[in-house]
Order: sequence, then C-alpha cells, then structure tokens
Amino acid sequence: MTADDRLIVALDVPNALEGLKLAETIGDAVSFYKIGLGMLTGGGLALANELKQDHGKRIFLDMKLFDIGATVENAVRGLTQFDLDFLTVHGDPYVVKAAKEGAAGKDLKILGVTILTSLDRNDLDGALIKDGDIRDLVQERAGKAFEAGADGVIASPQEAALIRALPEAEGRLIVTPGVRPTGAALGDQKRVATPASAISDGADHIVVGRPVWQAPSPRDAARAIVVELAAL
Repeated sequence: MTADDRLIVALDVPNALEGLKLAETIGDAVSFYKIGLGMLTGGGLALANELKQDHGKRIFLDMKLFDIGATVENAVRGLTQFDLDFLTVHGDPYVVKAAKEGAAGKDLKILGVTILTSLDRNDLDGALIKDGDIRDLVQERAGKAFEAGADGVIASPQEAALIRALPEAEGRLIVTPGVRPTGAALGDQKRVATPASAISDGADHIVVGRPVWQAPSPRDAARAIVVELAAL
C-alpha cells in the first residue's frame, strides 16, 4: 500500500531524535509530517530538513507565526531556506499578507489559522473574542485569510464544508487538525471528526497525531487511516 499525502502525521514528540525514530518506524506508510512548536527547541528544523532531503517526505511546519508584519515577513523569508511545503501563520489578514511577501518566489504554502480546534465558545469568551457561533467566526476568518492571499487555512473538520462553500475557497487548501479515528481518545480536542468525514466535507489534508504515535504500532495505525481514506 502506498502512502496517501492527504494524511499528515503530527510528530508531537519532544525532540528530533524521537521524531526521526518515529518516522522510521512508520516508514513508507506516511509521506507527510507536521512539526510544531513543541519540537522547535528540540531540533525541529533539523528534523524537517532531514526528513525532506534524506527521506523524501513532505513537511508542514506548524509555527502559527503572529507578530508585526515586518517581523513575520522576515521570519518566513528565513524559513524558506528549509524547502518546506506548508507553514502556518495566524489568519489575521495583515499577518497573511506579510507571510506571503516573505514566501514570494518560493513553493511554500502559507496557511492561515482560523480558530484552534482545542477551543470552544467558552474559551473565545474568555479571550474576549466577539460574540457569534464559532463556525460562523471560522468561516469569516477563513474568507478574510483567503482574500489576503492565503494558500489555505487551518480549521476543524466541523467547519470544512462551510469553508469549502466560500467562493474564495476555490483552488485553496483546507487542512483540518482535530481528526480522530473512530474510538480514539479526544485528548484536548473539542471540535473533531473522523478522517473520512473530514475529507468528505471538503478538507484536502487531515492532521493526526496522538492516535498514530501513541498506538502500539504507529505504522499500523497510519495504514488504517490510509485504508479509510482509500475507501471514500
């Protein structure tokens, strides 16, 4: 069975050595990996480079950059040296525009984060985010990110269909964390769906972490998701 790059496995382990070991254990069952902030000080960029250059994997660097425009632009320009595939920034239009400037001339796809999949309405109230149904807010933020030039957005699978229905979403990517195979523990995720339902609702890629790397056999867990996607 060949890998399906619609599946992105999150290497949410402490350091690059553990991440490389996990990727080698999974082998050819997965072609796309996410490296996030949790591994940044543990050699995450070195791991991204090794997986890309030596193992032929696609890499999603999940940094969720957020700062003044000039800083975001410079940070993204510096990251382009690593030949990454996806990079996340906050979905605020000025942040997206700055990131696109930093990635100009490169193949790096800039993905705007809408609202984290670990948050619900109570969390948004605590953060003083404006009133409204969370799905409507996600759709609105996605539309603004697209208008600002984002190549795609990050949203929960529960909002994938709403975003896909936007005229601005044509030709853009929807990447959904918060994906859990049937029977898997939810962990800190609150807005979830199964792999098949996320793709059916319009997601281009799903991100799965703990249900794969915490499984007795991460390779088998990844292959089971690939089988589920192939049956669509």
